[in-house]
Amino acid sequence: MKISWPDLPMAAVFEVLPVLEKGLDQDWSRPAGDTAWSLRQLLDHITLGTMGYAGLLIARPTDRYIALRTGNDPHASAAQCLESITIAATVLAHTVRATVPHVLAYHSWGTSDRTGFAAMGAVEILVHSHDIVRTLGFDWAPPDDLAAQVLDRLFPHAPAGHAPGLTLLWACGRIALPEVPQLPREGWQWYGEPR
Repeated sequence: MKISWPDLPMAAVFEVLPVLEKGLDQDWSRPAGDTAWSLRQLLDHITLGTMGYAGLLIARPTDRYIALRTGNDPHASAAQCLESITIAATVLAHTVRATVPHVLAYHSWGTSDRTGFAAMGAVEILVHSHDIVRTLGFDWAPPDDLAAQVLDRLFPHAPAGHAPGLTLLWACGRIALPEVPQLPREGWQWYGEPR
């Protein structure tokens, strides 16, 4: 069942929070997988990206990112950072709901509409949570129903015949799929423009 675009960012948060909360007693200052960030910094990145997508839809620039930069207090706990992700996803959800379909805003990977920004927020939340969860030592992949919707909107050329959650991780350069080599970590991108 397809989730409404405004509900997609919150659906992603509801999926990742229980898994991330299982690791709250761990060391969040260590590196997050093979990223350049610590687990704690990656939480800030999720918040910044998700809130930034809402800001882009609100400001509607045509050729640049917005000036708004938001993140967590550097002394905030991991639990407080999870709260910030929930806040950012809620703001994005409300913004997507309030934005009419024909509105476009800049993104370097394709000027996009509200469906694209909802899907981008879901990518930030789902894929970076996977980066964190791997480091925390838990086995988790994005749920297939959410991933299928994101793939359909942002990754139309992703290979078929694989579980959508794993295909989303492949499309973001995280894993290989059977008979499909892993994309370079820095070489992937989505297709943001409306089709």
